[in-house]
Amino acid sequence: MSTKQTSASAPRAFDVQPGWVRCPPHRWPSLRRVRKPGQRAAVLWLLVAGTLCAASLYAYAQCSAPARPHRLPPDPYAPVVYVALGDSTVYGVGATSPERTYVRRLYERLRAVYPQARLANLGVSGATAAVVVAGQLAAAVQQEPTLVTLSIGPNDITTHRELADFARDIDTIMSTLRTKTSTVLVVNLIPDLAVTPRFQSGPHAAQVGRRAEEFNAALSRSACTQGAVVVDLFTRSRAELPRHPEFVAEDGYHPSDLGYARWAELMWEGIAPRLPEAGKR
Repeated sequence: MSTKQTSASAPRAFDVQPGWVRCPPHRWPSLRRVRKPGQRAAVLWLLVAGTLCAASLYAYAQCSAPARPHRLPPDPYAPVVYVALGDSTVYGVGATSPERTYVRRLYERLRAVYPQARLANLGVSGATAAVVVAGQLAAAVQQEPTLVTLSIGPNDITTHRELADFARDIDTIMSTLRTKTSTVLVVNLIPDLAVTPRFQSGPHAAQVGRRAEEFNAALSRSACTQGAVVVDLFTRSRAELPRHPEFVAEDGYHPSDLGYARWAELMWEGIAPRLPEAGKR
């Protein structure tokens, strides 16, 4: 992940809408025509990225009736309420101050569009999807949110929760927000834990990577049926973290200040299409 704003020549984050994943257009070159090692590596990455995107398409194909997402209000003076749900990445573990978390960065961007917006950060370090259901969901509904972000799943993986239990909790979270509020719900896929220093050289790298893909499929299916916007951090983290170790905090697992800045950029790409035209910046 780049520490700078994405340039016009750089590949954009995937635009993900309920029921569909739009992959960046590529012309897939043949490896037999590529002779230089550096070029071969680039081509191999494009092929891997295409495979991952195809996997995302498959997950979304399981949703036969995608729901349309809500939109943010056209009035810039509307009393917008942003509620953040999730785990330690929402709480901000790894950041040097609360202002440098991805939630706070998103909130500041939101306030540039809606000056009266307010924030309720309900994130708890160590939270699983079950914790969100039991300890955060009711409070979120009471806030009558306009925007909700959900970042959850890594602790479900590392504590060996069953996929079916995770999927049930995710369905509960998203369906409750869909039926009891008119919020715009933006959920990020779980980053590829296998490329973090904590796991990349250990014996469990392949397992946590595979589990992340399985749990992300559950997130994607629920998001499709409940009209949530999905931000694909899995593909981005797999591509960018190996090239940008500065995105990881000293604990080798959580995002650093720079990592949270990049996280906020990608989340904003999911939020921006739900803004009125004047606010898409």
